[in-house]
Amino acid sequence: MQSVASKPAAIWISIGLKGEKLMKSPVIKRSIVIAGHKTSVSLEDAFWQGLKDIAGARDMTLSELVATIDTDRRHGNLSSGIRLFVLDYYRSQVEELPKESADLNEPIQFRTVASVVGAGR
Repeated sequence: MQSVASKPAAIWISIGLKGEKLMKSPVIKRSIVIAGHKTSVSLEDAFWQGLKDIAGARDMTLSELVATIDTDRRHGNLSSGIRLFVLDYYRSQVEELPKESADLNEPIQFRTVASVVGAGR
């Protein structure tokens, strides 16, 4: 059974040395049950959304997918392992695109941090 609780991580505004406000953290902390144990995972919203999409495509629960990632990771913490997993998943999708369909003379369209963070909201 999937059990995921969601709440924003401690979001705080810090005042810099010159009195300016610094950016709030876009990280979301969620509790998830892996192999019967509850743990907290902190990820940016874009990674949570990517993880949910991958789990859906594989007909798995989020808890099942995270348990697989946790078992297969070789080093680092679970959050880093999830980020690397999501990155690798989408990289492999790009590599599978037919080469002739990609116009390599066109400039790459980069997304801003705000568009990535706000993408799942």
